[in-house]
Amino acid sequence: MEAMFWSCLLGGAVFALLSVIVGDIVGSWLDGIFDILALDFLKPIILASAVTTFGGAGVLLVRYTGLGSAVVILIATLIALFMSVVIYFAYVKPMDNSENSTGFSVAELPGKLGEVTVPIPESGFGEIMVNFVAGNTLHIASSWDNTEIPAGTLVVVVDSKDGVVQVSRLYENGQEKEMV
Repeated sequence: MEAMFWSCLLGGAVFALLSVIVGDIVGSWLDGIFDILALDFLKPIILASAVTTFGGAGVLLVRYTGLGSAVVILIATLIALFMSVVIYFAYVKPMDNSENSTGFSVAELPGKLGEVTVPIPESGFGEIMVNFVAGNTLHIASSWDNTEIPAGTLVVVVDSKDGVVQVSRLYENGQEKEMV
């Protein structure tokens, strides 16, 4: 009985070690196989953690309690199920929901609002800061309508050419809009 628990414990540890070392390679081979399963809790990470927990709990129960084999298997199974639920809700589900990219494309810039950080001369270059979900990005900017734009002015990106964004002052109700 104890040999079965040790096998589960060591098998889970070996799986974890191999996942760290060659997880990306194996993951690319198995990409999409587990997506067809409607049940999220049948993912390999949860199954492996359940087997490892079952083995570890079984070893401890056999060694340190005088319980019978059937009771030890039942308690080890309940502990493994509990830990699988904890791992699912504490790790797997939040990671599934967090697959957002922090990258952006220059094609997304037109229409975005920014603040001038380095004044933009009539026919030269300055700098603007554009706020994205992942944080602020700085871009070299020129004036689209060939007017001087001082630092702190709220601008809208009109176009992007050769790594330089062309901007224009933002007006609301005929008034120039300044950053607060």
